[in-house]
Amino acid sequence: MKKLYILASLLIGAAAFSACEKQDNTPVLQEPTTFVLNEPAYKNNLYDLENSTSIELSCSQPDYGFTAATTYAVEVSLTGEWNAEAGKSAVLGTTYSTARMNVDASELAAALTSLSGIEDESRFPFVSEVHVRLKASLTASGEGVIYSNAVVLPNVRIHFALPAVAAPQDMYLIGDCNGWDWGAAYAMVPGYDNAEANGNDGSHSEFWCVAYLPQGGFKVNFAKAWDGNERGFAQVTAVDNASAGLSDSGGNIGVATAGWYIVVVRTTVEGRDVNYTVEVNKPDVYLMGTNAPVNDWTINEANLFTVPSTPDGDFVSPAFAYDTDGDGGVRACVSIEGLDWWKTEFMIFDGVLKYRATGPDQERVNGTKGQVLKINFLKGTGEIK
Repeated sequence: MKKLYILASLLIGAAAFSACEKQDNTPVLQEPTTFVLNEPAYKNNLYDLENSTSIELSCSQPDYGFTAATTYAVEVSLTGEWNAEAGKSAVLGTTYSTARMNVDASELAAALTSLSGIEDESRFPFVSEVHVRLKASLTASGEGVIYSNAVVLPNVRIHFALPAVAAPQDMYLIGDCNGWDWGAAYAMVPGYDNAEANGNDGSHSEFWCVAYLPQGGFKVNFAKAWDGNERGFAQVTAVDNASAGLSDSGGNIGVATAGWYIVVVRTTVEGRDVNYTVEVNKPDVYLMGTNAPVNDWTINEANLFTVPSTPDGDFVSPAFAYDTDGDGGVRACVSIEGLDWWKTEFMIFDGVLKYRATGPDQERVNGTKGQVLKINFLKGTGEIK
C-alpha cells in the first residue's frame, strides 16, 4: 500500500511539472522597440506614379518575441508631419501581410493629391519629395502597434488622381418633422433625370418629397448620418416659394409657418464642389390621366387634390370625371419646375404608394367616374374609392 502512495505522488508531481513546462512555453508578447523600413535601392530615381503600377517597399519584422502574423499599413506625407487627423499625412487603405509589399501607385497618387490640398487640376503633375513610413500590428488582435522609421523619396511625380465629383444619388430630410432621428428620416424621391440610364452625366440631381413641416427646422444629407455632410441654412441656397418663413434657425433651415409643403433639393457640381438649392413649394398635387376633370395631360388647377389640415391626413383628388380603362389610367403627380409631370408621378398599388422616380412607366390603375384617389404621404398609403 505504501508503494501505491509513493507511485501516486510521483504521478501527481510529474503532471504538475508537465503543466509548468506548458505554461512556461506559452508565447509572451513583448513590445517591439525597433522596426526598420528599408531604403529602396532606387529611391533617388523618378517615381512616375501615373505610368507605374506599384512601388516596392520592404522592412524587417518587429520583434514580438515570437513569430507572429503581422499586418502592415503604409502612411505617407508631403511634409514629414505625421498627423492624419490634421490632414498632414494619410494612411493608405490597402494593408499587407508580408514584409515585402508592392504599394499600388494609383492609391498612392490619390492620397498624395488629397494631401496637396490643390483642387485645380491644371496645376498637376508636379514632382515632390514624399515621406513614407509603416505601421505594424499583430493581425489577430491589433496589439503591438509600432511605427517604422521614415524614408524620403525625393523625386515623386504626382498626377491629379482624385475621383470625379458626382452629384448625390440619395437624399434624406431630417428635422422636427421626424424627431431629428435618422432612423425616421424621410427618403426623398429621386427625379427621373438623376439616373445615368436616363442621360445624367453626374453633374446634377434633383430630389423631392411631400412633407408636413412643423414650426422648427430641418436639414438634408445624402446619407442617413451625422457625418459632416448634412446641409443647413448656411450650406444651401434656400428658396421659399410657399411663404413658409425660411430662415437660419441655429444652423438649420428654419420653418416659421407649419404646414404641408413640397420640398425640392437640387444639386449641381461645380469643380469639386456640390452646390445645394433647397426649395419649399406649395403642396400642389395633381390628378393626371383620362379620368381627370381636365384630361388634356397638362397641369391644371381643376385637377388639384385637397390638402389635409393635419400632419397625418389624406390628400384627396377631385372626383373622377370619366371611367378609365387601358393606357389612360388613373395617374397623379406633383409639378416641379424643369421636370416634366411624368418624371414626378406616383400611384397607389394594393394600398401602397409607389413613386416612378428613375424607373420605367408604371403599371396602369383603372378607376370609375365619381371615385376619388386618396393618398397619405406620411404613411405611404392610399386608396381609390
